[in-house]
Amino acid sequence: MSDMWNWTSPDKLRLKGIIGMNRRNIRYIGRYNDRRLYPLVDDKLKTKLLAQEYGITTPALIGTVTTQFGVKHLDEMLRGHNGFVIKPAKGSGGKGILVIDHVDGGAFVKPSGARLTLEDIERHTSNILSGLYSLGGSPDVAVVEALINFDERLSEYTYEGVPDIRVIIFLGYPVMAMMRLSTAASDGKANLHQGAVGVGLDIATGTAIRGVQFDRTRVDHPDTGHELASLHIPDWRTLLLLAAGCYEMTGLGYLGTDMVLDRDQGPMLLELNARPGLAIQMANGEGLRRRLDLIERQAPGASPEARVAFAQHHFARRSELEPIVEATAEAV
Repeated sequence: MSDMWNWTSPDKLRLKGIIGMNRRNIRYIGRYNDRRLYPLVDDKLKTKLLAQEYGITTPALIGTVTTQFGVKHLDEMLRGHNGFVIKPAKGSGGKGILVIDHVDGGAFVKPSGARLTLEDIERHTSNILSGLYSLGGSPDVAVVEALINFDERLSEYTYEGVPDIRVIIFLGYPVMAMMRLSTAASDGKANLHQGAVGVGLDIATGTAIRGVQFDRTRVDHPDTGHELASLHIPDWRTLLLLAAGCYEMTGLGYLGTDMVLDRDQGPMLLELNARPGLAIQMANGEGLRRRLDLIERQAPGASPEARVAFAQHHFARRSELEPIVEATAEAV
């Protein structure tokens, strides 16, 4: 799995509380996620509209494109918006998400500086509708959202992209969290498989406890050179409360919530995942099982506030990054 565990045996992984795909699928997803509810999270448009009902902040919806005829009216929809995101409603793994940072003289400029024409934007949207990026290749809807003005306090920890925070929610309790930092290798996307840096976060405080990239530990960002030990998520408790509230919103017991930090609106929900991946265990250097077992022993009916307080008390962790930073300072 990571450089920390690639030498170990299945028995040792179990002792560390690492859960694998089979246990996740059968013990948690199969038991606690009613398949009838999957469309609420598999369709990003449905998620956004549901979140609005429940008062959970999400990026502003500029509009949707549902037909090839509608593609020709994109110019009108985008007029007056200097930055925006176009994504497939039923996409997965970050596929098909197009981020436009600003418009310059009629050109649409990506965070990397690449310049696109209106025809490029229309072609991408048309591909979304045809199902090029959707689960199973089924026809899709293009969702156009306002660009997130991410908090500048985090700018030194990311490269050409918006960092996001994945929080695993189990029976309404925040279980484990990590921040995904985009890199040159990940093409500005917060995708660990493409080379983003995963940073484990202390549930109690929202501070960095460990960093990984390509399954190997990291203590700094590969492109900005900024150390990770000082990373701290602002408005952490608010973010956890929003994430915990997604349990009531969806009815799903095992859930991945992806959050972002907007400099004006604070924490907001980006999307949800009914089958969240397991790399969060690598980023935290700890397995999920002990925490999941503890939550299963709790009586049902606790409020989101009580669930967040429980998680912050029981799942607090010391940073593994601090000793590395201090040792470096002493060496200098």
